Amino acid sequence: MLQITDPHLMAHKDGALLGVVTRDSLSAVIDEVLSVHGQPDLVLATGDLAQDGSETAYRVFGESLSRLGGDSAWMSGNHDNAPVLREIAGEYQADRRQILQSGWHFVLLDSSVPGKVFGELAETELDFLESALSEYPDTPTLVALHHHPVDIGSDWMEKIGLKNRDAFWRIVDRHPQVRVVLWGHVHQEYERTRNGIQLFATPSTCIQFTAGSSGFSVEPLAPGYRWFEFKSNGEFTTEIRRASAFEFELDENSSGY
Repeated sequence: MLQITDPHLMAHKDGALLGVVTRDSLSAVIDEVLSVHGQPDLVLATGDLAQDGSETAYRVFGESLSRLGGDSAWMSGNHDNAPVLREIAGEYQADRRQILQSGWHFVLLDSSVPGKVFGELAETELDFLESALSEYPDTPTLVALHHHPVDIGSDWMEKIGLKNRDAFWRIVDRHPQVRVVLWGHVHQEYERTRNGIQLFATPSTCIQFTAGSSGFSVEPLAPGYRWFEFKSNGEFTTEIRRASAFEFELDENSSGY
């Protein structure tokens, strides 16, 4: 399985984020995936698929993923237009919220809040999470969302994570089959274990935030992705790879975007 996150695509083909043309960086990441791993059986796209929320950007995203073959599932981030994303995702059969594959159960949550950078799971999302986890109590499970549900050690990002994380964890902690919680949003690699659950975040397919920074900061690391191999007994392996050959000039002096 492949996780890609935060491509920030735009309607204009030359649309750039802090100097990085986001269509080009996504293409470079897909090139790397195909070169190193081949076609994945599933792609989880964990939010901020479009910077401008445009229909064009989502269609470009879908067309880009067609190079990978297989199935995909898309989640909304804080920059996305969730209704437009859902509409276009439906056209690509990428709007599933629960997936059973490789002996695992994948549960996808919408943590986006219209007009806000922080995330929050509505009561309907929390109910869906409880119901989904109760449905397959004996199947190893991965839960994916856009916003980080733990402190990642970066002061400015602590303010824009998942606000009702306690409610999220109260549900997850009642279901021991959950093995992985996976998210986007933070534009950096992160790994930690919490109560036996593996927590992962992944580099963006465009710009990267500086890990551990107190204020907004980016660093000139190459765009990347996360790859998983799952076994039906609940074991898995994962790795981060970057499109190191991709050339770009990052605006490192920006105070935000």
